[in-house]
Amino acid sequence: MTNKSGLEFKVGDAVVYPAHGVGKVAAIETQEVAGMSLEVYVVTFDHEKMTLRVPTKKAKTAGLRTLAAEDTVSKALTVLKGRARIKRTMWSRRAQEYEAKINSGDLISIAEVVRDLHRADTQPEQSYSERQLYESALDRMAREVAAANRIDKDAAVQLLSKSLSAKKAVVAAAAEADAEEEAEAA
Repeated sequence: MTNKSGLEFKVGDAVVYPAHGVGKVAAIETQEVAGMSLEVYVVTFDHEKMTLRVPTKKAKTAGLRTLAAEDTVSKALTVLKGRARIKRTMWSRRAQEYEAKINSGDLISIAEVVRDLHRADTQPEQSYSERQLYESALDRMAREVAAANRIDKDAAVQLLSKSLSAKKAVVAAAAEADAEEEAEAA
C-alpha cells in the first residue's frame, strides 16, 4: 500500500483514526518540533470540527488505517444480525469494555457494541449511559460504512437499521428453538 514516496496515505484519502473515526488526509506537512523536522499527516474530522496531526512514521502504530474493505463491512453487517452477547457483569465494567471496543477503531468490534446495545421497540428503555454508548457506536459505524460504500450517513444508518431488524427474526427463531429444546427435554 506504500506508494513511491514512501508514504502510506496521500492527500484526499479517507482514513480511520481509532479514537475519532473517519477523517480525510487534508495535507502532508513538514513541521519543526523540538528542533527536529517531522513529517505529519494532517487529518481533518468534519463531524467533530477537529484537525489531527499524525507523524507519518508513527501512523501505523497510532492506528491510522484505510477504510474497511467490502468483505469487512459485510462481516460487520452480519454481526449486527447476530444474537446479543451480554455478559452478566456490572454495568460499569461492561461500559468500559464497550468504550474500549468503540475506541479500538475495529469495525467488527464496533458492530458488536451496536448489536449488544440495540434495543427493539418491544424491549425496556435503555439507561442514559447505555444510550450514549449505543449512539456513539452507531454513529462511528455508520460513518465508516457510509465512507466505504460511498453513500451518505443517513443511508448508512438505514442499512444498519435493516441489519438490526433482521436480527429480530434471528433472535425470534433462536428463542423458538430454545423453547422447543426445553419442551423436548421435559
